[in-house]
Amino acid sequence: MKAFIPCILGFDPKQDNLDGFYGCVEAQGRGTLHCHMLIWLEGGLNPNQIKEKALHDGGDVAFQKRLIESLDDTMSNSIPPDPDSEFETELGKFDPCATRGPTPLDQSQNASLSHEKDLHKLVKRCQSHSHHPTCFKYWRGPPEPKECRFDLDEANVVSISMIDPDTGELTLRCLDGLVNNFNQTMLEAICCNMDIKFIGSGPAAKAILYYITDYITKTQLQAHVAYAALELAVGKLGEYDPEIDDVTTRAKRLLQKCAHSIIAKQELSAQQVVSYLMDFEDNFTSHKFKNLYWTGFE
Repeated sequence: MKAFIPCILGFDPKQDNLDGFYGCVEAQGRGTLHCHMLIWLEGGLNPNQIKEKALHDGGDVAFQKRLIESLDDTMSNSIPPDPDSEFETELGKFDPCATRGPTPLDQSQNASLSHEKDLHKLVKRCQSHSHHPTCFKYWRGPPEPKECRFDLDEANVVSISMIDPDTGELTLRCLDGLVNNFNQTMLEAICCNMDIKFIGSGPAAKAILYYITDYITKTQLQAHVAYAALELAVGKLGEYDPEIDDVTTRAKRLLQKCAHSIIAKQELSAQQVVSYLMDFEDNFTSHKFKNLYWTGFE
């Protein structure tokens, strides 16, 4: 992350070339760590300005064109064509996730072809989606349509990006419904699956903020452990004394103790433990924040 922020994002605190960024580190089910990051681009327009420009006098065509070209250049969602099916046989088989890019031998024989080949395999390996039973775990059966919960489907194809002149709504292109959005430069640098989205409206911003905060605070706590924690919290409150505590205060204390007991019982992966012991950051930001002591504030 410390290399990603200055090298890929191009962030320089002395130049203010980004309005800001904030990233949180989260552990997925297998324990491995990854980062959710929001980036505010320099000189970016807020959603109201985008809508105003899109609707003004039938639509600012030049602005719309620049915005769409920029987004199409930043985000991709299709597997690049295989430049040469024989290339793999001639120079030896390699996997982008194993070699971290084209090998020196590949580069020496045909640098351009090896780069295109590596990108093709990288997108196919990391960004292409295959349906599994977990994709439909929320499906209740007929007559409900069987839809992938990740909203990835062969039919989700939009040939070109466009802005609706009546509503100002932006629809981004999707050339392959089974390929998750990616940025080519980022994907080639990190060599692992990624996702990238354009947040161009207030509701979208609220949705993504809710998703990230809900995702990074999720718990894998099993039911019997949760109930044991709750039982312990209730037991610590002891007998009710009407002379000391009123019902409202006691109810607040109960909720606090229950929450604290459950949080204390959360599982940590080995990667999280090592990260804390090595004093690695669990968030990355371009700004500084002050602590808010909730009890006093409340």
